[in-house]
Amino acid sequence: MRLDKFLKVSRVIKRRTVANDVCTAGRVSVNGRTAKPSVKLKEGDVVSIVFGNGVVTFRVLSLNQTVRKDEASSMYEIIEDTI
Repeated sequence: MRLDKFLKVSRVIKRRTVANDVCTAGRVSVNGRTAKPSVKLKEGDVVSIVFGNGVVTFRVLSLNQTVRKDEASSMYEIIEDTI
């Protein structure tokens, strides 16, 4: 699954266009490398996103194409949250 779609489906970022903009700005890294929106994620990948002065780091647990709102947080596991 593409990175920008994962961020939207998992509800880490509300809109895919915003996720695309954040990735293009160089504020997202996958496994320690700066990532473009088209990067293909795999289960187990570690994603870091810079939000203002903080960083959120999480591990991808599943790559479901659609999920219900209350199940979205089961797609990832937060490793570090410094917001």
